[in-house]
Amino acid sequence: MTQHDRRLHLNAFLMNTGHHEASWRLPESDPYADVALDHYVNLARIAERGTFDSLFLADSPQLWGSVGQRPAGALEPLTLLTALATLTEHIGLIATASTSYNSPYNLARRFASLDIISGGRAGWNIVTTAGAEAARNFGVDEEPAHATRYERAAEFLDVAQKLWDSWEDDLIVADKAAGVWGDDAKLHPARHKGTYFSIEGALNVPRAPQGYPLLVQAGSSQDGKHFAARYAEAVFTAQQTLKAAQDFYADLKARTKAAGRDPGLIKVLPGIVPVIGSTEAEARAHEQVLENHIVYGHGLERLEGLLQLRPGTLELDGRLPADLPPESAIEGARSRYTLVVELARQERLTVRQLIGRLGGGRGHLTFAGTPEQVADEIERWFTLGAADGFNIMPAVLPSGLELFVEHVVPILRTRGLLRTEYGPRQTLRERYGLPRPENQYLAPAPALATH
Repeated sequence: MTQHDRRLHLNAFLMNTGHHEASWRLPESDPYADVALDHYVNLARIAERGTFDSLFLADSPQLWGSVGQRPAGALEPLTLLTALATLTEHIGLIATASTSYNSPYNLARRFASLDIISGGRAGWNIVTTAGAEAARNFGVDEEPAHATRYERAAEFLDVAQKLWDSWEDDLIVADKAAGVWGDDAKLHPARHKGTYFSIEGALNVPRAPQGYPLLVQAGSSQDGKHFAARYAEAVFTAQQTLKAAQDFYADLKARTKAAGRDPGLIKVLPGIVPVIGSTEAEARAHEQVLENHIVYGHGLERLEGLLQLRPGTLELDGRLPADLPPESAIEGARSRYTLVVELARQERLTVRQLIGRLGGGRGHLTFAGTPEQVADEIERWFTLGAADGFNIMPAVLPSGLELFVEHVVPILRTRGLLRTEYGPRQTLRERYGLPRPENQYLAPAPALATH
């Protein structure tokens, strides 16, 4: 595929009232939207009008932050996406699920079920889950080490793939006359015994339309990039500058090639928080309204937690301490830690200014401007080797997504960067230009002789 033939991959990252932490305080926002099915149905249909490839739900097996800060309820994503699957036609449905606090059998079954119900639209955002609080919710006294979490994740995914392949595609015979429903010879029990998991049987769900769900990953640490190069088909990443995004893109593609995979089959989607106005001044004003609604006490508490500092260490009008530990000493979210520290250092931000910058997108690029300026920035990153598409993260929902679909999407379509319609029904893998995985238990067909 030539540069001219490339098309943007757009994913709608949905978060209750929006990605800005103060979005729920605006007059237009519904403070109960975090658990309102109708709200998510509306967002999914808006994204589908914009011919997005997929939508994405983040998740964590713990309460996110203080309930005083913002809406904190989170419907279990696979349950929510199953409901959305019955009310949408085309858009992909990506759920976050942890390899640290799930079992491969149950999770493989749930994703296969979603893929079947949706007609091949399921995706899995694979996370290893940082934080001692999550660990304690599962009877673990301390958070597992960073490297250990990724070792477990690799074995987890290997087992999940065995389970997804445990039924051959043509196992079901359904021969009523002979009284034979399925062919036992085409069933392949996992029989896995490893460091972290021991699983004997086959999955109790047929092989799904996609074979495997689209495999997504979001870690940008060294361990995270190594894992992505081996497994991921789409990577969600947070980058603040074009240069940083280009470096990440080139590094990940090189790692993927070194792992023996086609780098064209891993799609890199940085996050962008677009704040849109009819003029740049209007967009900046919208941004300022949101910043004015930030409760800095909440932001200070969250920042100290991310940096693993004692409460009360930071002063709002001071700068970050000079003696912060290196990334290698962090067992939590390493890549986000480094991004935040580098942002503060490079731009010489006070703690107050840093909290303001993080309030909109937690380290993702926030861009305020007209629809044309937003489209220009997206096109610049896409054409200059920084992205294969974008994670669209509206600051306020649903209005921010509506503005993007109504005003930015038509510009991207006019420029030939985005499809104008979905066309024939496709699986999520097909929409991302990815092949259906071959069943690992089947020998490849012999090559035909040529004369």
